[in-house]
Amino acid sequence: MGDGKKKFRNKLNTRYRIVIYNNDTYEEKIHFRLSGMNFFSIVVLSAVLLIVLTAYIIAFTPLREYIPGYTDVSLNRRVYDMEHKADSLELVFKQKDLYINNLKKIIMGEDFDTDSINSLLTKSSNTDFSNITIKKSKEDSIFRLEYETETRNNIFGNPIMSDISQDFQMVSFFTPVNGIVTNSFDRDEKHYGTDLVAGNNAVIKATADGTVIFSDWTVENGYCIGIQHNGNLISIYKHNAVLLKEDGDYVNAGDPIAIFGNSGSLSTGPHLHFELWFNGIPLNPEEYISFEIN
Repeated sequence: MGDGKKKFRNKLNTRYRIVIYNNDTYEEKIHFRLSGMNFFSIVVLSAVLLIVLTAYIIAFTPLREYIPGYTDVSLNRRVYDMEHKADSLELVFKQKDLYINNLKKIIMGEDFDTDSINSLLTKSSNTDFSNITIKKSKEDSIFRLEYETETRNNIFGNPIMSDISQDFQMVSFFTPVNGIVTNSFDRDEKHYGTDLVAGNNAVIKATADGTVIFSDWTVENGYCIGIQHNGNLISIYKHNAVLLKEDGDYVNAGDPIAIFGNSGSLSTGPHLHFELWFNGIPLNPEEYISFEIN
């Protein structure tokens, strides 16, 4: 056993010479003298250096992202930021969708629960109001009745809307189409516009300057177009045969926007159903526009 150890030590201490020659001239270029112990030490040192270099690459360089099992350390932060932006965009899209749906319901004459896009930002209150009782006095009831009687059909007599109404009264309306009025505005019957009969292929024109906010086909109203004007005023044109403008187009008063027609399930014959809405309140178009055949 002792002889084996001695032979092994002798092999480790035996020195070897490694010579590199020129292949053509056999001239000695370089040589190394190594023992077994030296060779073993070099191998161990190289392995240690390789491990240290690999650890450095993994810990401090972007190359670690290409090693299976490792990801970018900033990935979680970027994912969080993206989720936050996605939530914000989702809320904005919901507000836009609600706004567009409300406009469509106004155009199609439908009722809706709320028209506030900010309702998406509010949270329901947990406050209990069941114990609150409200008592109306005789004087309060008389005052309410007098006020409602005076302002029921007086859009511009409402003091809350007086500032805006002054600008609205300055609007010069362009007749959308010259024709015969077959059905007038009737709030009680929920007929919020004026029906006009004109000649075949008559051109429907914008009643005032504004931007097209709705231009599409609906089952009930057929080809319908709505224009947003200054001062919270909206004009609506229903049952057309052809639409000449698209959403987002800006039009001047008198510009052609559609062709007279008979589209939609609610249409009983060729006619234009024309509506005016101011601050979400339907107006009688005949009070502001003269519909006559020239």
